[in-house]
Amino acid sequence: MAESAQYSPIQLAEIKDAFIAKRDVVCPICGGRMTARPIGGGSFGLGYSRKREWLICGGCHRSAIFDFKRGTRN
Repeated sequence: MAESAQYSPIQLAEIKDAFIAKRDVVCPICGGRMTARPIGGGSFGLGYSRKREWLICGGCHRSAIFDFKRGTRN
């Protein structure tokens, strides 16, 4: 059976916990190091902004995006 292209909810929680704790984030699928890229967002004049991080695995190229201000994934 082929591997899923997406992380499971448990794997996403592991990634997020490691990032918040400022530990090295390791891909739970391939063990590769994940790098973070900040993503700006929100619309000017609407009174909100978003603090999102895009974590990308250097090995298998899977990724996850977290919205830390809202506390959600996506």
